[in-house]
Amino acid sequence: MRFHFHRGHGRHHGLHGQFAMPGRFGFDSGDFHFDFGEGGRFGHGHGGRRGRRRVFESGELRLTLLKLLADQPRHGYELIKAIEEMTGGDYAPSPGVVYPTLSMLEDLGYIAETASPDAKRVYAATDAGRAHLADNEAEVAALIERLGAIGKRRQAPKPEIGRAVANMMAALRNRVGRDGWTDELLGEVVDILDEAAKKIERI
Repeated sequence: MRFHFHRGHGRHHGLHGQFAMPGRFGFDSGDFHFDFGEGGRFGHGHGGRRGRRRVFESGELRLTLLKLLADQPRHGYELIKAIEEMTGGDYAPSPGVVYPTLSMLEDLGYIAETASPDAKRVYAATDAGRAHLADNEAEVAALIERLGAIGKRRQAPKPEIGRAVANMMAALRNRVGRDGWTDELLGEVVDILDEAAKKIERI
């Protein structure tokens, strides 16, 4: 993987090494832009990248959630995580999209709340929901296959890596936010990142 790290606003300072990092942090002294893997943003992406086909076209999220609930009862967060796992960590739908879709499925009679050991709202597919899946069997199979292909293509890093990288970037953002960039700080940051690269390569 390739590391590329730079600051915006027309300034020409930069850090270049051998990792790619996800996300974007912005603050008064400059913007940080960094990507993980082959040019994509990491991890809990809520929506797709520019120029790329949307993960779900009209009605596809509804079918996906229904299929997952036909497989086993789940609550909203479990559905989000299930889709994230299906796509290898490349995409996770936002709660703002998932929960209204669940309400729609419930209104259609395709899912219903089921007994739960805690206070979470757990849903399961109804007979009507399973019949709807059967009527759209070919589309559902193609959809699930496509979602799995996203994960295989991206081979996204594990969420733990994303958290570790985010922690590092937050620390760097706070440090630079205090005093701004200096030649000494820039050199120390580059040395730390280069040393981390060497250690990872030796694992």
